[in-house]
Amino acid sequence: MTRNNLGRFRRFVVDFAALLEGDPPEALILERGGALLRALVSEDDWLPDAFAAPSPPYAQYLLHCDSAERFSVVSFVWSPGQATPVHNHTVWGLVGMLRGLEISQPFALTPSGLEAGVPSHLRPGDVEAVSPRIGDVHRVANGLADRESVSIHVYGGKIGSLERSAFDAAGKARRFVSGYSSRVTPALWEPVSSLPPTLPHPSEHHGASLR
Repeated sequence: MTRNNLGRFRRFVVDFAALLEGDPPEALILERGGALLRALVSEDDWLPDAFAAPSPPYAQYLLHCDSAERFSVVSFVWSPGQATPVHNHTVWGLVGMLRGLEISQPFALTPSGLEAGVPSHLRPGDVEAVSPRIGDVHRVANGLADRESVSIHVYGGKIGSLERSAFDAAGKARRFVSGYSSRVTPALWEPVSSLPPTLPHPSEHHGASLR
């Protein structure tokens, strides 16, 4: 499959930036932004191979950062057996599954340590939300034993530069800054032969589940 339709991703970036105009409430960002991300990850013809390459312990590639750092977009690539530590984000986030299977295990911080919630199994086209308001602590793992899984994440800040926390089983926090697996981003703004029409307006998905 040829995956060079960057015009699709460019349209997503433009539409997501427009959504954030006027500083809408988080709930609206997650609802309408989730619809935009779902439309993006429902098509697998745009992510360049360089941003889907596995790397230990897992790969996090910066695809785009808004000039005002209102949001950033990254691709995560998981080889079989790869997983994150339990961690938080400190900002709102949307996770869209592009390829494979991702298992997202939520946790609650309690006085006795971490309390596991019900895991989500994300398949291509699924979208899940996180934030300090609705639940911000989880662990993510590749759900496939024989190939890579790839997901696209959108965060309410420059995620690779934010100081966040990883947690041990007792709930003890260790501060970290993730950075990125690459120093370059896709050349979104070079001329393209055609630009896809505006993605379905988020209001058309009003009330739809993020997953």
